[in-house]
Amino acid sequence: MSRQATAPGASAAIGAALYGLATRAARRLPRDMSLTSAATLATLDRTGPRRITDLAAVEGVTQPAMTALVRVLEESGLVERRGDASDKRVTLVCLTEAGAAYVRARRQAGVHAFERLIDELSGAEVKTLVAALPALKHLAELESRHREGPKP
Repeated sequence: MSRQATAPGASAAIGAALYGLATRAARRLPRDMSLTSAATLATLDRTGPRRITDLAAVEGVTQPAMTALVRVLEESGLVERRGDASDKRVTLVCLTEAGAAYVRARRQAGVHAFERLIDELSGAEVKTLVAALPALKHLAELESRHREGPKP
């Protein structure tokens, strides 16, 4: 169904509900690192190794700010820098196993928090959410494409 075929205001209402849910979920996350640091690790987990300039663009920060952030993540053992096999002049930022484990643990904590809330919904509400899963997954894919741009 195209946007023109939806009920008037449906896109805005859905967008407001999703945005509100996402912001409340973000507030519940552990405060052990900044949202930008956690988002950078999640980006590397989804997309694989990236240049610092690419990460800066994806996360909406300056290149010097991303360089400083990567340095901190590197000192924490969550990322490492490696040369690009196809271009020796390029350095890529890569997740370490500790970084990947951190992303998995943080994601699982978020999943568990939503599972507890979903368990409080009625059966009909759960069925409605199950029916919406393909659209929600597609929406997530579209958001990633718009936010992250083409994969290197």
